[in-house]
Amino acid sequence: MPKSRIRKKDDYTPPPTRQPQSIRLTNRSWVAPVMLALFLIGLAWIVVFYVTETQLPIEALGNWNIVVGFGFIAAGFGVSTQWK
Repeated sequence: MPKSRIRKKDDYTPPPTRQPQSIRLTNRSWVAPVMLALFLIGLAWIVVFYVTETQLPIEALGNWNIVVGFGFIAAGFGVSTQWK
């Protein structure tokens, strides 16, 4: 009986890389500056509140100024989820 031919396997070629469909969808250059700005605004708000001994930024809010400062910081963390 004749021996069957041995077939050589083709070398592996990776699939072509996909190009982004739209630059507009992947352009997230605004995220880092907005995130850092919110962090710094929140930090500055809290520092000003303590340094001025509760007179600034908004005296009527009293200790709620701390919550406002942490709100800016939390918003910064919320924006950071958009960073790729």
